Amino acid sequence: MTDTASLDHANLPLRVRDFYLGRQPVLDRNQALVGYELLFRSAAREDAGIEAAQGLCATAAVIAHTAQLGLARAIGDAACFLNVDEEVLGGDIFAFLPRERTVLEIAGSVDAGDTVLARLKDLARHGFRFALDGIDGDSERLQRLLPLAGFVKLDLRSIRRDALAGLVQRLQDMGKTVIADKVETRDDYHACLDAGFDYFQGFYFARPAVLGGRKLSPSQLAVLDLMNLVSSDVDNADIERAVKRDVTLALNLLRLVNTPAVGARQRIDSLSQALLVLGRRQLQRWLQIMLYAEPATRGHNQTPLLMLATTRGRLMELLAQRLRPGQRAVGEVAFTAGIMSLMDVLFGIPMADIVDQIPVADEIREALLKRSGFYGELLRLAESIEQSDDGVLPSLKELAISGDDMVEIEMSAFQWSDSVVRYAI
Repeated sequence: MTDTASLDHANLPLRVRDFYLGRQPVLDRNQALVGYELLFRSAAREDAGIEAAQGLCATAAVIAHTAQLGLARAIGDAACFLNVDEEVLGGDIFAFLPRERTVLEIAGSVDAGDTVLARLKDLARHGFRFALDGIDGDSERLQRLLPLAGFVKLDLRSIRRDALAGLVQRLQDMGKTVIADKVETRDDYHACLDAGFDYFQGFYFARPAVLGGRKLSPSQLAVLDLMNLVSSDVDNADIERAVKRDVTLALNLLRLVNTPAVGARQRIDSLSQALLVLGRRQLQRWLQIMLYAEPATRGHNQTPLLMLATTRGRLMELLAQRLRPGQRAVGEVAFTAGIMSLMDVLFGIPMADIVDQIPVADEIREALLKRSGFYGELLRLAESIEQSDDGVLPSLKELAISGDDMVEIEMSAFQWSDSVVRYAI
């Protein structure tokens, strides 16, 4: 058996396959981010589902490539949840992973034989943690694997609602952290809260349902007013006065210009300097992001919607730059379309009303309302990746983007989003 600890500095040759990468947030009871499940699919065949055997067998190559690109770019400071099968478990790929932040999800197909149990115990001695993905099926298998797992994921689609609370309590009494999986609706979320789940995962948290309209906070109104000023012909002095009226905006602007991402050569201590360093274009981008940063959580919490919006905007920008190199304006428009595509969720009003209230170019309007045109194609691709659905592969082919290129773009978008949220919000 391989000694995992001896592989810390291994430099193994890798055969990189064509794939793409998605991630889904895992949240605690306060909807604070605790980790991401990284989702992989091979771009070689359109019928290769995420949980299919062929997808899991390719995970080793994917993990290796992702780790070489820098796993921290994909997950930031969060924990990393990864599906593994017996082939992956038996390999040496774990040398690439940050064991203190990695949770290996044991697939339902994994046998609980002596060889697998010995391997899991070996990995546990080297600091890896395990999640048991579902607890239905063979009771003998469950009895052998459950003691090794610190986490248990329960698929809401396979368990009766009236049985959730009792099951969660029994698992917690055994010292397990219980994760609700496939939380897709508001009703799902509240049922899981009532049942006592520790963590939650599902598409609901990326696009939460909003009942009725939502009033804008004073800070959000200030951001919108400032956005209008920035897009007009007013002087920087007028913009500076507007920023000063909102202390939070002023402080965050100064934080932003002093981050490595901006690259100022010396510390910036005045708003007038900050506006000159950023410029109108970057200030407009920052304000678009700030709309998603809830005033009560700025600096304390990475909300799923904020992370999704910043990642989507940057992803679309990088895709546009890759497809139409040398056209800077194309990337800027793509970023705006990506950020604005979630404003209906943010404000709780139809997208048609938003584009009527916030002037946008016709090509952005078509992308937001109809998912049509060049930017609409990019938006459809971004949404498909977030949901890890079957729309990704046709879109990649249509745009002539390889799976490997897509992963590198995604990783850059993840890293940029994490940096912006961590340092500037």
